[in-house]
Amino acid sequence: MLSFDSISLRRGSKLLLADATLTLHRGDKVGLVGANGAGKSSLFALILGQLQEDAGTMQLASGTVVAHVMQETLAAEMAAIDYVLQGDGEYWALQGQLAQAEAAEDGERMVALHTHLERIGGYSARARAARLMHGLGFVPGEEERSVASFSGGWRMRLNLARALMCRSDLLLLDEPTNHLDLDAVLWLEQWLRDYEGAMLLISHDRDFLDRAVVSILHLGNERLTLYAGNYSAYETMRAEALAQQQSAFEKQQRQIAHMTSFIDRFRAKATKARQAQSRIKALERMQRIAPAHVDSPFNFEFREAGRAPSPLLRLHKASIGYGERTILAGLSFSLLPGDRLGLLGPNGAGKTTLVKLLAGAMAPLSGQCETARELSIGYFAQHQLEQLHSELTPLQHLQMLDAAAGEVELRSFLGGFGFPGEMATSPVGPRSGGEKARLVLALIAWQRPNLLLLDEPTNHLDLETRHALTLALQEFAGAMVLVSHDRHLLRTVCDEFLLVDGGVAEPFAGDLDDYAHWLAARRREREKGSEKSGAGEARKAQRAEQSQQRKQTQALSNRIKKLEDELARLQADKAKIDATLADPALYEAGDLARMRQLDGERLALEEKLDSVEADWLQAHEELEALS
Repeated sequence: MLSFDSISLRRGSKLLLADATLTLHRGDKVGLVGANGAGKSSLFALILGQLQEDAGTMQLASGTVVAHVMQETLAAEMAAIDYVLQGDGEYWALQGQLAQAEAAEDGERMVALHTHLERIGGYSARARAARLMHGLGFVPGEEERSVASFSGGWRMRLNLARALMCRSDLLLLDEPTNHLDLDAVLWLEQWLRDYEGAMLLISHDRDFLDRAVVSILHLGNERLTLYAGNYSAYETMRAEALAQQQSAFEKQQRQIAHMTSFIDRFRAKATKARQAQSRIKALERMQRIAPAHVDSPFNFEFREAGRAPSPLLRLHKASIGYGERTILAGLSFSLLPGDRLGLLGPNGAGKTTLVKLLAGAMAPLSGQCETARELSIGYFAQHQLEQLHSELTPLQHLQMLDAAAGEVELRSFLGGFGFPGEMATSPVGPRSGGEKARLVLALIAWQRPNLLLLDEPTNHLDLETRHALTLALQEFAGAMVLVSHDRHLLRTVCDEFLLVDGGVAEPFAGDLDDYAHWLAARRREREKGSEKSGAGEARKAQRAEQSQQRKQTQALSNRIKKLEDELARLQADKAKIDATLADPALYEAGDLARMRQLDGERLALEEKLDSVEADWLQAHEELEALS
């Protein structure tokens, strides 16, 4: 389907690929990984014809339909479901042609278009588009809202639905989970497993890669290297390839020794038992996943906080909302030192609202939110990236927090967050979203919080950065509340989960696999409950289908009538010629030219009659099949 033969590719003066070879077959599902700037998006641009190879040959099989997610969405006034339907270009074009044929009352053209539409499954296209939208988090009833009425994140979901709507042979997905909640991520995961075409997927969500692909394509050092297996298998193989970097492994062993010492000293101490248990879990996880990242440029570290009071924060019968609208009510729980809490729940249930309450960014509508005097909160929210001073450097941002700190110490700290050398002294304005997110994390870590509140901290982070953050959070000795659709992060840093749903927040007695089952059961109940309420819609759809069938029947009947009229005319013309040829006067006159002309006309009429009769028979067969 797709092949690279000794491809070389540049972006500007930078060489991204040199002498790269790859073959992709139908059904291959490949995860594309590599450092930021390695050229993953440029590789997509090459396949889409937006870039030209500098050497070698790229071949895409003739007729291959390629689908990809557009990065921008026009603020169109068209209905969202029509925008999604446009993803199936053939279906959308047929709809336009059908409208023209109906306006022209061209029955023959209408019949041909309806037949084509039925062949490509066009009559179920609208239902398919609705299912895609619902799977990606849109609620029933939003299909007819205009595209312009949705926020940027929801428009990106519409772009994703539009790409999935395309009946493609090759699907290119670049970070498709960035704007999705966990419910939608799980749905998309299943959809991609069922997808029959070939797929290239760029993602920084390792659990998503593990479940959605069967091989990993690593782009680095100007080469493409294909590994069989999912991302976890790739990590193991790559770790083996990097095993010679003993100095990094020795550093990891020192970290393990430090954590083991902490466990040995405080395992039996009541006040430290929770933290010791957390370190045991962190140690187990670190030993499993760290070796594949021995060459990571990041080494995050949360500086040890001061005294941690107990409890850090307490909610008592608190409710929160906006104006007169209550989002969550009856919130009663405490956060203790060492608590590591993950918030689960469907999109819009109130997870972010709860984090805002804990952070003091919103006051409760009723009840109490009591905080300890020594509480120090580190709060990561997406809007904080926008609050960075674009004209200032990372170093200057840190100096604003701690004017007494030495520049060498600050530079060393920033280096661990991926800001070495000149990167620490250049303005943050032109930086990428991932770099800005790393800086916000660095600013939080420097302030020695004893409570971390993290709302989707990984949205802009690549795999290496996420790994560094995971290790730093495993080492963090304070309390933590995390909202994330990254299951690996949730699984490896959280000890307990709180389910936010139905206006309440309650402990969830299970793991992420149990939560996935809960979501699936909830979806089935919702679909079951909507069957009755959707009966009217079903009847409406049935009436529309019957109306469409009547139109087809009428169009076929009209066509048959026209063909019969034409047959009668042709037969009458043939009868006249036969009568002339049977007249003895024609032969007595000896007009050979006239006889040859009549013979030619008769032969042409017979051929035309055969053709019209064949069309008439086919039309009758179509009418019978439709009936």
